Amino acid sequence: MTGSQASGAGRAVIVVSSHVARGSVGNRAAVFALETLGFPVWAVPTILLPWHPGHGPATRIVPQADAFERFLADLANAPWLGEVAGVLTGYLGSADQVEAIAGLVRKVKTANPRALYVCDPVIGDRQGLYVPEATARAIGSTLMPLADIATPNRYELEWLTGLAIADTAAAVAAARRAGPGRVLVTSAPTGRKGRLANLLVTPDRVLRAEHDSIPKAPNGTGDLTAALYLARILAGERPAEALALTTGSVVEVLGKAAERGADELMLETDRPSLSQPQVEIRVEAVGEPVSRTA
Repeated sequence: MTGSQASGAGRAVIVVSSHVARGSVGNRAAVFALETLGFPVWAVPTILLPWHPGHGPATRIVPQADAFERFLADLANAPWLGEVAGVLTGYLGSADQVEAIAGLVRKVKTANPRALYVCDPVIGDRQGLYVPEATARAIGSTLMPLADIATPNRYELEWLTGLAIADTAAAVAAARRAGPGRVLVTSAPTGRKGRLANLLVTPDRVLRAEHDSIPKAPNGTGDLTAALYLARILAGERPAEALALTTGSVVEVLGKAAERGADELMLETDRPSLSQPQVEIRVEAVGEPVSRTA
């Protein structure tokens, strides 16, 4: 093994998202998932929190805009930039961070034109926006158009596109308006009680992975989904298989956490579920079976 191979050349992923001291959300979830599947990570915190704000009031430490910009500029000019195969962005601390992130993505793609950028537009859920509107708009106008893949939940996709999503057809229309060529919509409606779907929409194909809805699920599933799907695609898996494995892993981890009554995902305990999920997921191209994983 050469020195460059030993350092993980061509397999690193830059993850730009929130960091919590306790819990498995943001960078804590994404970094763990990517490293479990064999990808070295350059982790960049956009905000520091003691825990997910859903657990109660939490102190926010957001890097000053100029310091954050210099930090990302250092990464963009690093001699190891050619090692980077992907960039994943999630929750942002402020709208001021968007331009610096966009600049880093462009530099990565210049160094490695095959690198993938996944934008997880973490802006809200069915309760509404949980970031300032300026941050949500900056993500929509600047980062989404740069992305190769976006992973919004149903409510984020509605907000970003202005389209109501009541069924699969509406979700597909919104995904194709969103900007990126590939959009993985989480929490997509299925028309079946107690069921949701991960819906992968490309310009010429729609793949759907249905699964049971899990009441009172811990936070972090969107972060985990984005990281696992990116890892699977970077590993060379076909979209249908990547979608099946990603969905199976997330459903399995969620189910185990719910069974234990955990208020956080327990990724350290359920590590095997990330690499080899046992939950069976059926993936279909609307009306036509494509693959199955067990």
